[in-house]
Amino acid sequence: MPLGLDYGLVAALCWGSTDVMASLAGRRLGSLHVVALAQIASVVVAILLAVSQGVGLPSDPFALFLSSIFGVIAAGAYLSFFTALRIGPLAVVSPVVAAYGGLTVVLSVVLRGETMTALQGIGAGLATLGVILTGIVFDGGWRRTRIVGRGVLFSLLAMLLFTALTAGMATPIHMVGWLPVLLASRLANAATILTVLIVVTVARPRGSDVLLATAGSPSIRAFAAAGVAGLLDIVGFVAFAIGLEVAPTWIVGLASSFGPVVAVIVAVALWGERLRPTQWAGLVGIALGLAVVALP
Repeated sequence: MPLGLDYGLVAALCWGSTDVMASLAGRRLGSLHVVALAQIASVVVAILLAVSQGVGLPSDPFALFLSSIFGVIAAGAYLSFFTALRIGPLAVVSPVVAAYGGLTVVLSVVLRGETMTALQGIGAGLATLGVILTGIVFDGGWRRTRIVGRGVLFSLLAMLLFTALTAGMATPIHMVGWLPVLLASRLANAATILTVLIVVTVARPRGSDVLLATAGSPSIRAFAAAGVAGLLDIVGFVAFAIGLEVAPTWIVGLASSFGPVVAVIVAVALWGERLRPTQWAGLVGIALGLAVVALP
């Protein structure tokens, strides 16, 4: 197994399970509260891990700055994705984000100078085409084509943010190591989410209702699901960060993007969600594209 692929797959398994937990909790608590609870749980684990290893924040000011910026980007990615999981069918919105693996490959080649074959480029393009097919429904022909709700739009935003996070975070990790970067980014992530939570709770700006619960009432099960999502997320992020330290960015980002496969299996097999033929074709395109990119 290529170096870094195993770390990426561990991250994928954890993050796919996080998708399921976040989707369960989001319908009762709202995506903003789920993200806040999950990030509080994950930052506690990050602090405990750093203290146990005797590690603090990055000593290099530039690395600290980059880590904090990527923490803010991660906050936006999580909030966008968890909102998509709440308002859109899990089997549709979750696979869309999988394309960040293919986009990460492209950015790694363009910005980081990592090598990429023509075949891998074809795979990345195929995955992108799969994303488009997954997010579009054809009702009565091409003239009545429509986007499948706001859930897909939020998942597309999350895909772009996760791509930026994956392609860029390797830089501070190579400078100071994965654990200081993990600690700084998680603290910035949690601070950003809590700030948004306070603003939305106090001011209730226009359009913020999409981040809040619209039906049902809070339950112990929903709070527990949000906490489990946070724990799974930090475990996946640790594996992801270690992978970025020891392996090329593109292979870690690609492997970690298979997480939504876990969510699709749960959504289709256990929750009875159904996909249209064009959407099945999109999922096949994503799977084939990522598989091709992973070839030697």
